[in-house]
Amino acid sequence: MKMKTALTIAGSDCSGGAGIQADLKTMTMNGVYAMSAITALTAQNTTGVRGIYESTPEFLTQQIDAVFEDIFPDAVKIGMVSSSELISVIADRLSYYKAKNVVVDPVMVATSGSSLMKTDAVHKLIEELLPIATLVTPNIPEAQVLTGVEIADVYDIERSAKIIGDTYGCAVLLKGGHSINDANDLLYANGESIWFEGKRINNPNTHGTGCTLSSAIASNLAKGFDLIESVGRAKDYISGALEAQLDLGKGSGPMMHNFELSSSFAKENKSV
Repeated sequence: MKMKTALTIAGSDCSGGAGIQADLKTMTMNGVYAMSAITALTAQNTTGVRGIYESTPEFLTQQIDAVFEDIFPDAVKIGMVSSSELISVIADRLSYYKAKNVVVDPVMVATSGSSLMKTDAVHKLIEELLPIATLVTPNIPEAQVLTGVEIADVYDIERSAKIIGDTYGCAVLLKGGHSINDANDLLYANGESIWFEGKRINNPNTHGTGCTLSSAIASNLAKGFDLIESVGRAKDYISGALEAQLDLGKGSGPMMHNFELSSSFAKENKSV
């Protein structure tokens, strides 16, 4: 059986709601074979990040090479990368292998408010990763960092997406879920803007939404859907995961990534 494949290059979340763990769940539920290269181990849960232990540049290189040399991914999602050295490694290896369908989720601030990227890493991401990206998926705070433009309304969203896209030659999905509008996202690609309307779901448990959305988009690109279809399908998936109303943890909890899992192996034990 020939299956499409996707690689996530990101940090690990030991509580399972974001990062590598969210990516692997999302990719699996979106029908692709998921692989990973871990940039950092994090000690975190639904209430915040306690510590970050980075991979060395040499070991990250080995992970990426091991994947590409054996199972070439049909798409690559890049999440949390907390140092400029690791960003350079990723840019170098993806350029070397001519990686396709590269989705960059510029993780700078976690849902909990903890900063996950160093300042020099932000500059390196802008210089080396965005020019090789197919799509970058910033939220409003991240877009403000990337552009230096304060975003207060939908017109600022449109202007900021255009600045990022035109400057770095990649498509941009600027996520409007940070109180500007009703979870509407703007896709700017090939000089054109398309709004994706979303319904704001009354669920405080949104840990890992950015990781999940970008992984779902990468999965759909891997399967051959175009960018517009991939974004639409990914937004539908994340809405379903939020609507399932999973409630775990004491803070901003995770979504139910497996909300549509109907395999006989997933059935609950009714006697418990």
